[in-house]
Amino acid sequence: MNSSPAIPEPVGTPAPDKLITFGIPSYNAAQDLDRCVTSILEGSAYAPDIEVIIVDDGSKDETPAIADAWVAKHPGLVRAVHQENGGHGMAVLAGLREARGSYYKVVDSDDWLDGPALARMLEILRTLSARDEQVDLFIANYVYEKVFEGTSNTISYRHVLPRDRVFTWGEIGSFGPSQNLLMHSLCYRTEVLRREPVPLPAHTFYVDNIYAYVPLPRCTSIYYADIDLYRYFIGREGQSVNEATMVRRLDQQFKITRIMMDAYHLFDDVSEPRLRRYMMGYFTMMMAICSVFTELSSDPAKPAELRALWAELRAHDARMYRRARFGLVGLATNLPTPFGRRMTVGLYRLAGKIVKFN
Repeated sequence: MNSSPAIPEPVGTPAPDKLITFGIPSYNAAQDLDRCVTSILEGSAYAPDIEVIIVDDGSKDETPAIADAWVAKHPGLVRAVHQENGGHGMAVLAGLREARGSYYKVVDSDDWLDGPALARMLEILRTLSARDEQVDLFIANYVYEKVFEGTSNTISYRHVLPRDRVFTWGEIGSFGPSQNLLMHSLCYRTEVLRREPVPLPAHTFYVDNIYAYVPLPRCTSIYYADIDLYRYFIGREGQSVNEATMVRRLDQQFKITRIMMDAYHLFDDVSEPRLRRYMMGYFTMMMAICSVFTELSSDPAKPAELRALWAELRAHDARMYRRARFGLVGLATNLPTPFGRRMTVGLYRLAGKIVKFN
């Protein structure tokens, strides 16, 4: 794996009384922050072994004051970090830098956690800790909450991962197209993330893909709980996963995909075949997104930029290139001719309707 710029030394020395840190990256989050923090505190029953770190990423609204009010109300449970605007990745890393918990979970400020599911998660982590059996990665389900439509869609892993026990990557099954392990489903052991920096760039969207990809080979022990923990708010106009927004930010999608490409030569660096297969599938999806949104873009320069990205992948790793480009997903999202390109967009939109991911 390529070296990455170092992040600042951890400030939050692990504390024996803190099981988990919930980092909340927040930018102009005044409308949603109270709901997010409340869901964590109430779901944990204000337990003294949790902590919430609100990272105010240079907000221009009332977010700083709201964060400080939470600290004043619950000084032993809530802390606030105020920093110049650096983007989502810098806010995630700031929370990690300050974390004192054995585990670190990111909860975006416009999302929330389900109370009973959170209580179950904490019960499991406490039991594991009492046995001195901490895991590197805790996985739970997440729910797309389309609040404006009154609909939801749960992404679970019950037919892919062993349930309610510690396991390794060698025991996982095959992930479906909608079942990638996203930031919403993951809770890492803090030391796993600090052991080697996660290359999250500043002022860049979609860094959650790096966070949910690069650390995976460092995780040798995993636990999956079949609980619908994370509630992912989706559907607001201008949201980063909104189709029109993604078209405008295609350059950032290319940037994130390049970072993921450079992170590994998957067939050389990842020894566990089942994990390698999953990561290859995830990376293929990222290349497919670049292809689909190039078709949706009206920028005449984007097709050449996409060709350059594929050429970089071929130069980086010919085997990864062949798998990504000439597998079923790669072929379906890079169809030749104008009719084929319309089919590519149609397939993407059909998938969106089925999975409800934007």
